[in-house]
Amino acid sequence: MTMIQYLHSQFAPVQILDFAGRLLLACLCGAAIGYERSKRFKEAGIRTHIIVCCASALFMLVSKYGLADMVTADGAFSFGTHGTDPARVAAQVVSGISFLCAGVIFKNEGLVKGLTTAAGLWFTAGLGLAIGSGMIFLGIIATVLISAIQYFMHRYAVGADAYAANRIQFTVKSDTDFHEALLRQLEQWNAQVAESKIARRRDGTTDYDLILRRRTEISYGELKAFMDSRSEILSASNSPIR
Repeated sequence: MTMIQYLHSQFAPVQILDFAGRLLLACLCGAAIGYERSKRFKEAGIRTHIIVCCASALFMLVSKYGLADMVTADGAFSFGTHGTDPARVAAQVVSGISFLCAGVIFKNEGLVKGLTTAAGLWFTAGLGLAIGSGMIFLGIIATVLISAIQYFMHRYAVGADAYAANRIQFTVKSDTDFHEALLRQLEQWNAQVAESKIARRRDGTTDYDLILRRRTEISYGELKAFMDSRSEILSASNSPIR
């Protein structure tokens, strides 16, 4: 089939507009999913989710409609295409998105991060496939459902998701009484120690490196108040782990 024949016979203008509308809707739904991730400063934000969703919709359109010229009017395969399975194009999205999802999962300070973002990308790929196949209302409902779940589960977190993580570091000139004072302070903060490192320097100072978890992140004011109450603390740092 020549290009001229293709343009005049395969798709009507209204079908092309329909395909373009599906791609646009996929971009909007992908942006809705990525917006929540972007607000939480995750690696995969709005642009990544838009691209994943739109690309998945495009693959589905190609898989479902792009190979229509391989079949003749009576339903038989054209020469050289016997055994062709157009669904294979869309099927590869499921396995292909796995590589992208693996790139956003990482281990940070003893904690595994990125699982929710990876799952969101996986869902976004499925969302694009649904919209590209023409399941418009299902795609919209799925977008609203997942967006609502992400919002409310972040606002009213339960289980392990309800805990924030902080990396607290101290340098003290004498750790004679500091260890007991630190344990009392952790009790007041209601914080659990996920990981700890203690190192003594040759100059007599001691470094404390702690990964703490509790319901809310440890604030600058809380750390400063503890530092002001202990004269042996030479320096302190606080880094939220997201």
